[in-house]
Amino acid sequence: MALWSSLTLLEQSTPLVVNVGGFSCAGNKAQNEDAFAALTPVKNERHYKGIVGCIADGVSCSDKAQLASQLAVTQFIEDYYCTPDSWPVKTAAVKVLSALNYWLYQHSQQQPVKGSFLTTFTAVVIKSTTAYLFHIGDSRLYLIRQQSIEQLTNDHCLSQGKQRYLSKAMGAALHIEVDYQQVEVKQGDIFVLTTDGVHDVISDQLLMQCFNKIENNLEIQAKNIVQLALAQGSGDNVSCLLLQVDQLPIIDFNETQYRLQQQVIPPIMKPGMKIDCYEIQEVIHSSSRSHLYLVKSLKDNKKCILKAPSPNFSEDGHYLEHFACEQWLAQRINHPNLIKGLPHPESSHFQYILYEYVEGQTLRQWMYDNPKPSLEQVRTLANQLIKPLRALQRLCMVHRDLKPDNIMFDKNGVIKIIDLGAMGVKGLAEVNNQKFMNAEQFPLGSTDYIAPEYLLECQYSHLTDLFSFATIIYEILAGELPYNVVKSPYHRPKSYQSWHYNSIREKRPDIPLWFDLVLKKALSPYPNKRYQSFSAFYFDLCTPNQSLISQYQDQPLIERHPVLFWQALSAILFILLVVQVVN
Repeated sequence: MALWSSLTLLEQSTPLVVNVGGFSCAGNKAQNEDAFAALTPVKNERHYKGIVGCIADGVSCSDKAQLASQLAVTQFIEDYYCTPDSWPVKTAAVKVLSALNYWLYQHSQQQPVKGSFLTTFTAVVIKSTTAYLFHIGDSRLYLIRQQSIEQLTNDHCLSQGKQRYLSKAMGAALHIEVDYQQVEVKQGDIFVLTTDGVHDVISDQLLMQCFNKIENNLEIQAKNIVQLALAQGSGDNVSCLLLQVDQLPIIDFNETQYRLQQQVIPPIMKPGMKIDCYEIQEVIHSSSRSHLYLVKSLKDNKKCILKAPSPNFSEDGHYLEHFACEQWLAQRINHPNLIKGLPHPESSHFQYILYEYVEGQTLRQWMYDNPKPSLEQVRTLANQLIKPLRALQRLCMVHRDLKPDNIMFDKNGVIKIIDLGAMGVKGLAEVNNQKFMNAEQFPLGSTDYIAPEYLLECQYSHLTDLFSFATIIYEILAGELPYNVVKSPYHRPKSYQSWHYNSIREKRPDIPLWFDLVLKKALSPYPNKRYQSFSAFYFDLCTPNQSLISQYQDQPLIERHPVLFWQALSAILFILLVVQVVN
């Protein structure tokens, strides 16, 4: 069994099962301007993206209301499932809704007032054991759990006398703020989505009574709720969508460990040995955790890198699944500055990962050869390195082990970031089956380059990679690291105050002050005080930031030159002491 299927094995365990039913009708109106949609995708998509249900109510003042509501629900679902699997639900849904709102708004601007594309929108995405809620307008979402009902959304309405007006709607403004929240899901939960034609005439108590009657068919249940709303005198379109959680994804860790152990970990190999259709050419790296080999394909003589797990971890389920996750990542990353994963032979029974072979030198070796590079050389390098880091950010991935040893120049001088073993993926972290993999006791990666928030709290974001990136820039120029912090996986600093920036000008007086200030900001121990984007950091590496310089000049001497301040103070105290002794 191929390694890449190890995560598929997890996906084929007890899956998420959600029963769906809905009903909608025009009621007493000539046209139905409501719309709802739901999708239970195939198992793999369900594992990574979840199950989606949404409802929309086109604003009646517009003759495009029906089209707006239909577009909102169908396009949301279609586009959501087209987003990368590595994206967390919130990122994927908000980006899709922003693009959809922009389309509705722009087409509304091109139409007369009667042609506005306005609609409410409410959606629930059930992924693993969590429900993610998105809402704008006055459609609603309720949760029914163990004989109780709770309204999870707030109506975006303004009241004037007996009249009620929408205060927010899709397509009403160029930018929208969508209400968002997460809810832990329990088996048996029912999510009820309704338009105002239903909940304006049916109280929460009356709605709850509908579920006290035994009805196994959700389509019939939704139809009964709609018909009750009409019987209660609703004069609007009436729609109801129901999603009942029948089964939560459950996987026993021991079962996962057993399945992963069915794959054979290769023994430690030597040049000349063969595995599948590959011959070992050279042992590149060997450690207690993994082994890297340069191999040659016996089919086409092409060289590639084979990474095998260490036999020491043959019974460690956490380690084995993390290794399987690396293969999953390698197959989903495609960028010229990131190492590329290669297909694993389908007939293989061994666990290993194949990567492209990058012929060249590491950044570490380049630093040995260029001990005092110019700022222009560093900027050229930084410009290349930023591109793959931004690509990872767009995929909601964080490398978490950036260091000179994991950055290579190929024979054409193109940078390649290698080693995906420590990669953090927000989308996978939401999957219940991966919780034990993501519950890290110790941070992954080289502690000399790890950002404080990851080292102290195992929290990470793209700013974690930005910190490591800035550390590398500093080291290239100074030949040393910017902080004197004793770090190891088993000995962590106690607080953020342990990081005290050493000015690069102490090692390289030729470095201008403004450049030193840029590095200091990028290397702030606190993520919110760093540059918030790679592009802003790179721009300031190339152009003096007058704001940073002004802030520096306004600081008292003790903050600008703490060493000089204490030296001067000590000299003054010494002089006073001498004067006192003489007198």
